[in-house]
Amino acid sequence: MTNGNIENEGKEIFVARQPIFDARRNVFAYELLFRKGFQNYASYADGEYATLKVISNSLVIGLNRLTGGKRAFINFNRQLLMGKVPQMFPTSLLGVEILEQVEPDERVIDACKKLKEAGYLLVLDDFVITERYRPLVQVADIVKIDFQVSTPQYRRSILKEPECRQVKFLAEKIETQTQFEEAVKLGYSYFQGFFFQKPDIVSTRDMPGYKLNYLQILRKLCDPDLPIDEIESVLKHDVSLTYKLLRFINSAAYGFMVTIRSIRHALVLLGKREVKKWLTLIALSGVGADKPQELLHNTLVRARFCELIGQDMQFKEGKADFFLVGMFSVADAFLNRPMGEILAELPLDAAIKSALIGEPGIFKNVLDLALAYERADWQEVGNLSEKLKLGESKLAAHYVEAVQWVRAF
Repeated sequence: MTNGNIENEGKEIFVARQPIFDARRNVFAYELLFRKGFQNYASYADGEYATLKVISNSLVIGLNRLTGGKRAFINFNRQLLMGKVPQMFPTSLLGVEILEQVEPDERVIDACKKLKEAGYLLVLDDFVITERYRPLVQVADIVKIDFQVSTPQYRRSILKEPECRQVKFLAEKIETQTQFEEAVKLGYSYFQGFFFQKPDIVSTRDMPGYKLNYLQILRKLCDPDLPIDEIESVLKHDVSLTYKLLRFINSAAYGFMVTIRSIRHALVLLGKREVKKWLTLIALSGVGADKPQELLHNTLVRARFCELIGQDMQFKEGKADFFLVGMFSVADAFLNRPMGEILAELPLDAAIKSALIGEPGIFKNVLDLALAYERADWQEVGNLSEKLKLGESKLAAHYVEAVQWVRAF
Protein backbone atom coordinates (compact mmCIF):
# COMPACT_ATOMS: atom_id res chain seq x y z
CA MET A 1 0.00 0.00 0.00
CA THR A 2 2.81 2.42 0.73
CA ASN A 3 4.03 2.04 -2.86
CA GLY A 4 0.73 3.20 -4.28
CA ASN A 5 0.32 6.27 -6.40
CA ILE A 6 -1.21 9.35 -4.82
CA GLU A 7 -3.64 11.45 -6.80
CA ASN A 8 -2.70 14.52 -4.80
CA GLU A 9 -1.71 15.48 -1.29
CA GLY A 10 -4.76 17.30 -0.08
CA LYS A 11 -4.21 20.03 -2.64
CA GLU A 12 -6.83 22.63 -3.42
CA ILE A 13 -9.46 21.91 -6.04
CA PHE A 14 -11.39 24.56 -7.92
CA VAL A 15 -14.68 25.14 -9.70
CA ALA A 16 -15.74 28.42 -11.28
CA ARG A 17 -19.39 29.37 -11.37
CA GLN A 18 -21.15 32.04 -13.36
CA PRO A 19 -24.75 32.98 -12.62
CA ILE A 20 -27.47 32.87 -15.25
CA PHE A 21 -30.23 35.43 -14.74
CA ASP A 22 -33.81 35.85 -15.86
CA ALA A 23 -35.20 39.10 -17.25
CA ARG A 24 -35.76 40.44 -13.73
CA ARG A 25 -32.13 39.73 -12.87
CA ASN A 26 -33.01 36.90 -10.50
CA VAL A 27 -30.56 34.00 -10.52
CA PHE A 28 -32.01 31.11 -12.52
CA ALA A 29 -28.99 28.78 -12.54
CA TYR A 30 -25.20 28.66 -12.40
CA GLU A 31 -22.87 27.40 -15.10
CA LEU A 32 -20.04 25.41 -13.53
CA LEU A 33 -16.68 25.78 -15.25
CA PHE A 34 -13.32 24.03 -15.10
CA ARG A 35 -10.45 25.85 -13.41
CA LYS A 36 -6.98 24.74 -12.35
CA GLY A 37 -6.47 27.58 -9.90
CA PHE A 38 -7.57 31.08 -9.01
CA GLN A 39 -6.67 32.36 -12.48
CA ASN A 40 -10.09 33.11 -13.93
CA TYR A 41 -9.77 31.40 -17.29
CA ALA A 42 -10.09 27.84 -18.56
CA SER A 43 -6.96 25.99 -19.69
CA TYR A 44 -7.37 22.40 -20.83
CA ALA A 45 -6.92 20.26 -23.92
CA ASP A 46 -9.40 17.52 -23.04
CA GLY A 47 -13.01 18.67 -22.67
CA GLU A 48 -14.14 15.33 -21.26
CA TYR A 49 -11.50 15.45 -18.53
CA ALA A 50 -12.53 19.01 -17.72
CA THR A 51 -16.18 18.00 -17.32
CA LEU A 52 -15.28 15.03 -15.12
CA LYS A 53 -13.17 17.27 -12.89
CA VAL A 54 -15.96 19.85 -12.70
CA ILE A 55 -18.39 17.15 -11.57
CA SER A 56 -16.10 15.41 -9.10
CA ASN A 57 -14.79 18.70 -7.67
CA SER A 58 -18.33 20.04 -7.38
CA LEU A 59 -19.38 17.02 -5.35
CA VAL A 60 -16.42 17.45 -2.99
CA ILE A 61 -17.00 21.20 -2.61
CA GLY A 62 -20.75 20.63 -2.34
CA LEU A 63 -23.40 21.47 -4.90
CA ASN A 64 -25.42 23.39 -2.36
CA ARG A 65 -22.44 25.62 -1.65
CA LEU A 66 -21.94 26.20 -5.37
CA THR A 67 -25.51 26.74 -6.53
CA GLY A 68 -27.65 27.21 -3.42
CA GLY A 69 -30.20 24.73 -4.76
CA LYS A 70 -30.34 26.28 -8.24
CA ARG A 71 -29.64 24.23 -11.34
CA ALA A 72 -26.03 23.58 -12.32
CA PHE A 73 -25.34 23.92 -16.05
CA ILE A 74 -22.50 21.53 -16.96
CA ASN A 75 -20.99 20.81 -20.38
CA PHE A 76 -21.25 17.26 -21.74
CA ASN A 77 -19.61 15.80 -24.81
CA ARG A 78 -20.80 12.78 -26.77
CA GLN A 79 -18.97 10.14 -24.71
CA LEU A 80 -20.30 11.44 -21.41
CA LEU A 81 -23.84 11.57 -22.80
CA MET A 82 -23.53 7.99 -24.04
CA GLY A 83 -22.06 6.98 -20.67
CA LYS A 84 -25.15 8.33 -18.90
CA VAL A 85 -23.05 10.58 -16.66
CA PRO A 86 -25.84 13.20 -16.44
CA GLN A 87 -28.05 10.62 -14.70
CA MET A 88 -25.77 10.89 -11.66
CA PHE A 89 -27.72 14.02 -10.75
CA PRO A 90 -31.38 14.48 -9.85
CA THR A 91 -33.35 16.02 -12.70
CA SER A 92 -34.14 19.17 -10.73
CA LEU A 93 -30.49 20.11 -10.19
CA LEU A 94 -28.87 19.72 -13.60
CA GLY A 95 -28.89 21.55 -16.89
CA VAL A 96 -27.32 19.21 -19.45
CA GLU A 97 -25.35 21.57 -21.68
CA ILE A 98 -24.60 19.85 -24.98
CA LEU A 99 -21.48 21.15 -26.66
CA GLU A 100 -21.58 22.38 -30.23
CA GLN A 101 -18.99 19.76 -31.26
CA VAL A 102 -21.42 16.91 -30.49
CA GLU A 103 -22.56 15.33 -33.76
CA PRO A 104 -26.36 14.89 -33.55
CA ASP A 105 -26.60 11.35 -34.90
CA GLU A 106 -29.36 8.90 -33.98
CA ARG A 107 -27.67 7.69 -30.80
CA VAL A 108 -27.13 11.22 -29.50
CA ILE A 109 -30.71 12.22 -30.33
CA ASP A 110 -32.01 9.08 -28.59
CA ALA A 111 -29.90 9.78 -25.49
CA CYS A 112 -31.18 13.36 -25.40
CA LYS A 113 -34.79 12.21 -25.76
CA LYS A 114 -34.37 9.87 -22.80
CA LEU A 115 -32.88 12.68 -20.71
CA LYS A 116 -35.77 14.92 -21.71
CA GLU A 117 -38.35 12.24 -20.84
CA ALA A 118 -36.65 11.75 -17.48
CA GLY A 119 -37.10 15.46 -16.74
CA TYR A 120 -33.62 16.86 -17.35
CA LEU A 121 -33.21 20.37 -18.76
CA LEU A 122 -31.43 20.21 -22.13
CA VAL A 123 -29.33 23.20 -23.18
CA LEU A 124 -27.61 23.67 -26.56
CA ASP A 125 -24.34 25.56 -26.18
CA ASP A 126 -22.92 28.08 -28.71
CA PHE A 127 -25.58 26.99 -31.14
CA VAL A 128 -25.81 27.88 -34.81
CA ILE A 129 -28.81 26.30 -36.49
CA THR A 130 -28.15 24.06 -39.48
CA GLU A 131 -30.17 21.31 -41.11
CA ARG A 132 -28.49 18.44 -39.29
CA TYR A 133 -29.00 20.09 -35.89
CA ARG A 134 -32.75 20.60 -36.28
CA PRO A 135 -33.68 17.22 -34.64
CA LEU A 136 -31.59 18.22 -31.62
CA VAL A 137 -33.32 21.58 -31.36
CA GLN A 138 -36.67 19.81 -31.25
CA VAL A 139 -35.79 18.14 -27.93
CA ALA A 140 -33.95 21.11 -26.39
CA ASP A 141 -35.33 23.34 -23.63
CA ILE A 142 -32.86 26.21 -23.95
CA VAL A 143 -30.66 27.43 -26.80
CA LYS A 144 -27.66 29.64 -25.99
CA ILE A 145 -26.74 32.41 -28.42
CA ASP A 146 -23.33 34.06 -28.23
CA PHE A 147 -23.86 37.82 -28.42
CA GLN A 148 -20.18 38.43 -29.15
CA VAL A 149 -19.99 36.47 -32.40
CA SER A 150 -23.58 36.52 -33.71
CA THR A 151 -25.03 39.32 -35.83
CA PRO A 152 -28.07 41.35 -34.74
CA GLN A 153 -30.00 39.87 -37.67
CA TYR A 154 -29.22 36.30 -36.61
CA ARG A 155 -30.13 37.02 -32.99
CA ARG A 156 -33.58 38.11 -34.18
CA SER A 157 -34.19 35.54 -36.90
CA ILE A 158 -33.36 32.42 -34.91
CA LEU A 159 -36.24 33.10 -32.52
CA LYS A 160 -38.62 32.73 -35.47
CA GLU A 161 -37.34 29.35 -36.68
CA PRO A 162 -40.18 26.74 -36.65
CA GLU A 163 -38.13 24.27 -34.60
CA CYS A 164 -37.39 26.96 -32.01
CA ARG A 165 -40.95 27.80 -31.07
CA GLN A 166 -40.93 25.49 -28.03
CA VAL A 167 -37.50 26.53 -26.73
CA LYS A 168 -36.34 29.43 -24.62
CA PHE A 169 -33.25 31.41 -25.51
CA LEU A 170 -30.28 32.34 -23.38
CA ALA A 171 -28.18 35.34 -24.39
CA GLU A 172 -24.60 34.58 -23.36
CA LYS A 173 -21.51 36.79 -23.27
CA ILE A 174 -23.58 39.85 -22.54
CA GLU A 175 -21.05 42.58 -21.77
CA THR A 176 -22.99 45.84 -21.95
CA GLN A 177 -26.28 47.34 -20.85
CA THR A 178 -27.15 47.86 -24.52
CA GLN A 179 -26.75 44.15 -25.29
CA PHE A 180 -28.87 43.22 -22.29
CA GLU A 181 -31.65 45.60 -23.32
CA GLU A 182 -31.51 44.29 -26.88
CA ALA A 183 -31.83 40.68 -25.70
CA VAL A 184 -34.78 41.51 -23.44
CA LYS A 185 -36.53 43.39 -26.23
CA LEU A 186 -36.06 40.49 -28.65
CA GLY A 187 -37.64 38.05 -26.20
CA TYR A 188 -34.67 36.21 -24.70
CA SER A 189 -35.51 34.55 -21.39
CA TYR A 190 -32.10 34.12 -19.75
CA PHE A 191 -28.88 36.11 -19.66
CA GLN A 192 -25.25 35.42 -18.84
CA GLY A 193 -22.04 37.41 -19.17
CA PHE A 194 -19.49 39.79 -17.71
CA PHE A 195 -22.07 42.60 -17.67
CA PHE A 196 -23.71 40.81 -14.75
CA GLN A 197 -20.81 38.99 -13.16
CA LYS A 198 -17.53 37.33 -14.07
CA PRO A 199 -17.18 33.70 -12.98
CA ASP A 200 -16.16 33.47 -9.35
CA ILE A 201 -13.96 30.62 -8.20
CA VAL A 202 -14.82 28.35 -5.28
CA SER A 203 -12.19 26.07 -3.81
CA THR A 204 -11.61 23.54 -1.06
CA ARG A 205 -9.04 20.93 -0.08
CA ASP A 206 -9.38 17.57 -1.75
CA MET A 207 -8.70 14.22 -0.12
CA PRO A 208 -5.68 12.42 -1.67
CA GLY A 209 -6.39 9.11 -3.34
CA TYR A 210 -4.41 6.16 -4.68
CA LYS A 211 -4.05 5.92 -8.46
CA LEU A 212 -3.69 2.16 -8.11
CA ASN A 213 -7.13 1.96 -6.52
CA TYR A 214 -8.67 3.93 -9.37
CA LEU A 215 -7.22 1.57 -11.95
CA GLN A 216 -8.43 -1.45 -10.00
CA ILE A 217 -11.88 0.09 -9.75
CA LEU A 218 -12.10 0.66 -13.49
CA ARG A 219 -11.22 -2.97 -14.11
CA LYS A 220 -13.72 -4.21 -11.55
CA LEU A 221 -16.53 -2.02 -12.84
CA CYS A 222 -16.37 -3.80 -16.20
CA ASP A 223 -17.98 -6.77 -14.42
CA PRO A 224 -21.79 -6.37 -14.55
CA ASP A 225 -22.12 -8.83 -11.65
CA LEU A 226 -19.66 -7.06 -9.38
CA PRO A 227 -20.69 -7.97 -5.80
CA ILE A 228 -21.28 -5.13 -3.38
CA ASP A 229 -18.77 -6.84 -1.05
CA GLU A 230 -15.97 -6.09 -3.52
CA ILE A 231 -17.05 -2.48 -3.87
CA GLU A 232 -17.02 -2.19 -0.10
CA SER A 233 -13.52 -3.71 0.01
CA VAL A 234 -12.17 -1.13 -2.43
CA LEU A 235 -13.70 1.74 -0.49
CA LYS A 236 -12.36 0.49 2.82
CA HIS A 237 -8.84 0.72 1.43
CA ASP A 238 -9.18 4.26 0.16
CA VAL A 239 -9.82 7.21 2.47
CA SER A 240 -10.31 9.53 -0.50
CA LEU A 241 -13.04 7.44 -2.11
CA THR A 242 -14.92 6.98 1.15
CA TYR A 243 -14.74 10.71 1.90
CA LYS A 244 -16.01 11.56 -1.59
CA LEU A 245 -18.78 8.97 -1.35
CA LEU A 246 -20.05 10.52 1.87
CA ARG A 247 -19.78 14.03 0.42
CA PHE A 248 -21.73 12.81 -2.62
CA ILE A 249 -24.49 11.32 -0.49
CA ASN A 250 -24.64 14.47 1.62
CA SER A 251 -24.73 16.80 -1.39
CA ALA A 252 -27.84 18.48 -2.72
CA ALA A 253 -27.73 15.86 -5.45
CA TYR A 254 -29.33 13.36 -3.07
CA GLY A 255 -30.01 15.02 0.25
CA PHE A 256 -30.81 11.80 2.13
CA MET A 257 -32.22 12.64 5.55
CA VAL A 258 -30.23 9.90 7.28
CA THR A 259 -26.90 9.49 8.99
CA ILE A 260 -24.38 6.92 7.82
CA ARG A 261 -23.28 4.19 10.20
CA SER A 262 -20.98 2.21 7.89
CA ILE A 263 -19.58 1.99 4.39
CA ARG A 264 -22.01 -0.86 3.65
CA HIS A 265 -24.89 1.34 4.82
CA ALA A 266 -23.77 4.08 2.42
CA LEU A 267 -23.58 1.62 -0.49
CA VAL A 268 -27.00 0.15 0.21
CA LEU A 269 -28.51 3.60 0.63
CA LEU A 270 -27.20 4.88 -2.69
CA GLY A 271 -27.81 1.65 -4.60
CA LYS A 272 -25.39 -0.50 -6.59
CA ARG A 273 -26.18 1.16 -9.91
CA GLU A 274 -25.58 4.69 -8.60
CA VAL A 275 -22.45 3.60 -6.74
CA LYS A 276 -20.97 2.12 -9.92
CA LYS A 277 -21.68 5.33 -11.85
CA TRP A 278 -20.18 7.43 -9.06
CA LEU A 279 -17.06 5.25 -8.78
CA THR A 280 -16.56 5.33 -12.54
CA LEU A 281 -16.68 9.12 -12.49
CA ILE A 282 -14.18 9.42 -9.64
CA ALA A 283 -11.86 6.80 -11.14
CA LEU A 284 -11.82 8.45 -14.56
CA SER A 285 -11.12 11.88 -13.11
CA GLY A 286 -8.74 10.78 -10.36
CA VAL A 287 -5.56 9.75 -12.15
CA GLY A 288 -2.78 12.10 -11.16
CA ALA A 289 0.63 12.54 -9.60
CA ASP A 290 2.70 9.56 -8.47
CA LYS A 291 3.93 9.99 -4.93
CA PRO A 292 3.61 7.61 -1.93
CA GLN A 293 2.26 8.89 1.35
CA GLU A 294 2.75 7.07 4.63
CA LEU A 295 -0.14 8.94 6.22
CA LEU A 296 -2.67 6.98 4.19
CA HIS A 297 -1.07 3.67 5.14
CA ASN A 298 -1.11 4.51 8.83
CA THR A 299 -4.69 5.74 8.65
CA LEU A 300 -5.92 2.50 7.13
CA VAL A 301 -4.00 0.39 9.62
CA ARG A 302 -5.66 2.40 12.39
CA ALA A 303 -9.11 1.99 10.83
CA ARG A 304 -8.74 -1.79 10.49
CA PHE A 305 -7.27 -2.03 13.99
CA CYS A 306 -10.30 -0.19 15.40
CA GLU A 307 -12.60 -2.50 13.48
CA LEU A 308 -10.93 -5.63 14.87
CA ILE A 309 -11.19 -4.24 18.39
CA GLY A 310 -14.88 -3.66 17.75
CA GLN A 311 -15.26 -7.28 16.72
CA ASP A 312 -13.63 -8.40 19.97
CA MET A 313 -16.17 -6.33 21.86
CA GLN A 314 -18.93 -8.24 20.05
CA PHE A 315 -20.18 -4.96 18.68
CA LYS A 316 -21.54 -6.77 15.65
CA GLU A 317 -23.93 -4.07 14.50
CA GLY A 318 -21.30 -1.40 14.90
CA LYS A 319 -17.99 -2.94 13.85
CA ALA A 320 -17.98 -0.93 10.61
CA ASP A 321 -18.60 2.19 12.71
CA PHE A 322 -15.25 1.63 14.38
CA PHE A 323 -13.62 1.43 10.95
CA LEU A 324 -15.02 4.84 10.01
CA VAL A 325 -13.85 6.34 13.30
CA GLY A 326 -10.30 5.22 12.58
CA MET A 327 -10.45 6.18 8.92
CA PHE A 328 -11.63 9.74 9.50
CA SER A 329 -9.54 10.39 12.61
CA VAL A 330 -6.93 12.20 10.48
CA ALA A 331 -9.25 13.88 8.00
CA ASP A 332 -8.14 17.28 9.29
CA ALA A 333 -4.52 16.41 8.47
CA PHE A 334 -5.48 15.36 4.94
CA LEU A 335 -7.52 18.46 4.23
CA ASN A 336 -5.82 21.10 6.38
CA ARG A 337 -9.20 22.11 7.73
CA PRO A 338 -10.77 21.96 11.21
CA MET A 339 -12.31 18.59 12.03
CA GLY A 340 -15.63 20.17 13.00
CA GLU A 341 -15.89 21.88 9.61
CA ILE A 342 -15.19 18.63 7.78
CA LEU A 343 -17.69 16.64 9.84
CA ALA A 344 -20.40 19.21 9.17
CA GLU A 345 -20.19 18.19 5.51
CA LEU A 346 -20.50 14.45 6.13
CA PRO A 347 -23.67 12.52 7.03
CA LEU A 348 -21.95 10.39 9.67
CA ASP A 349 -23.69 8.99 12.72
CA ALA A 350 -23.64 11.38 15.69
CA ALA A 351 -21.71 8.90 17.83
CA ILE A 352 -18.91 8.75 15.25
CA LYS A 353 -18.76 12.53 14.98
CA SER A 354 -18.65 12.86 18.75
CA ALA A 355 -15.65 10.54 18.96
CA LEU A 356 -13.83 12.45 16.22
CA ILE A 357 -14.17 15.77 18.04
CA GLY A 358 -13.02 14.23 21.33
CA GLU A 359 -16.26 13.67 23.19
CA PRO A 360 -16.32 10.64 25.53
CA GLY A 361 -18.00 7.41 24.52
CA ILE A 362 -17.33 3.88 23.33
CA PHE A 363 -16.00 4.99 19.93
CA LYS A 364 -13.66 7.51 21.53
CA ASN A 365 -12.35 4.82 23.90
CA VAL A 366 -11.53 2.49 21.02
CA LEU A 367 -9.87 5.28 19.04
CA ASP A 368 -7.82 6.28 22.10
CA LEU A 369 -6.75 2.65 22.51
CA ALA A 370 -5.58 2.51 18.90
CA LEU A 371 -3.68 5.79 19.28
CA ALA A 372 -2.05 4.61 22.52
CA TYR A 373 -0.96 1.39 20.81
CA GLU A 374 0.54 3.34 17.89
CA ARG A 375 2.70 5.47 20.19
CA ALA A 376 3.60 2.47 22.38
CA ASP A 377 2.04 3.99 25.48
CA TRP A 378 1.63 0.62 27.18
CA GLN A 379 0.33 2.00 30.45
CA GLU A 380 -2.52 3.74 28.62
CA VAL A 381 -3.08 0.61 26.52
CA GLY A 382 -3.46 -1.39 29.74
CA ASN A 383 -5.86 1.14 31.27
CA LEU A 384 -8.08 1.31 28.19
CA SER A 385 -8.01 -2.45 27.66
CA GLU A 386 -9.23 -2.94 31.21
CA LYS A 387 -11.89 -0.27 30.74
CA LEU A 388 -13.15 -1.96 27.57
CA LYS A 389 -12.78 -5.43 29.11
CA LEU A 390 -10.39 -6.56 26.38
CA GLY A 391 -7.48 -8.96 26.64
CA GLU A 392 -4.18 -7.19 25.91
CA SER A 393 -2.78 -10.36 24.35
CA LYS A 394 -5.13 -10.05 21.38
CA LEU A 395 -4.17 -6.48 20.56
CA ALA A 396 -0.74 -7.39 19.16
CA ALA A 397 -2.31 -10.00 16.86
CA HIS A 398 -4.96 -7.52 15.74
CA TYR A 399 -2.35 -4.88 14.94
CA VAL A 400 -0.29 -7.32 12.88
CA GLU A 401 -3.46 -8.40 11.07
CA ALA A 402 -4.34 -4.76 10.35
CA VAL A 403 -0.90 -4.12 8.85
CA GLN A 404 -1.10 -7.25 6.72
CA TRP A 405 -4.61 -6.34 5.57
CA VAL A 406 -3.39 -2.99 4.25
CA ARG A 407 -0.28 -4.40 2.59
CA ALA A 408 -2.23 -7.18 0.92
CA PHE A 409 -4.45 -4.81 -1.01
